[in-house]
Amino acid sequence: MSDIVYSKNLTLHELETKFHLELPDDPQFFSEWQGSLPAVSDQEKQFLDKLKAGYLNLIKYPPVLENTVQMAILAPLLFFADFYLPPFHITSEMSVSVSELDEDITVEGKIDILVLREHLWVMVIESKRASFSVEAGLAQLLSYMLANPDPDYLNIGLITTGGSFMFVKLVAGKNPRYSFSRVFEIRNPGNELYSVLSILKHFRQLFLHIS
Repeated sequence: MSDIVYSKNLTLHELETKFHLELPDDPQFFSEWQGSLPAVSDQEKQFLDKLKAGYLNLIKYPPVLENTVQMAILAPLLFFADFYLPPFHITSEMSVSVSELDEDITVEGKIDILVLREHLWVMVIESKRASFSVEAGLAQLLSYMLANPDPDYLNIGLITTGGSFMFVKLVAGKNPRYSFSRVFEIRNPGNELYSVLSILKHFRQLFLHIS
């Protein structure tokens, strides 16, 4: 019988050791968030500027908890990326479990938000309160991505604190490999939400063409 470990209690070292995860030193391994990406319209930019201003106002009144991040920042981004429209849909608080190869350890947890196209997992999203770093959610997110029932397809995750965004890619196998994008920060000059929305749109296009 395997021991049950909850994903929120896992460290990245423990996850890498138990599930033989590897982090390749290859900038092309996760190229999907780079390169030629969909344009963001002037209307969308105006909206994203308001979203940034709203976030900067929101964090003046802590604590900014996970459900607030989802409502105020994440939900509008998913709306403008058209993930609420067919053939996509969204579910939340989905329970998952994954066992390592020797089945000595089973990791259990609940995915904050899961974007699907029919049964196919499009994107696993882990949200953290604004006072956390995106690094705090990496092991948790990867454990959920390991539970993807269709591991041969593109396996994408997103960690956000509302003010920071980092995309993650996982490729399954005997030694699963993962990598991540740079961190997009709302407080940086300009508005990095433009890039976040553009990448979300790109992932939507990729999954529209997966048969």
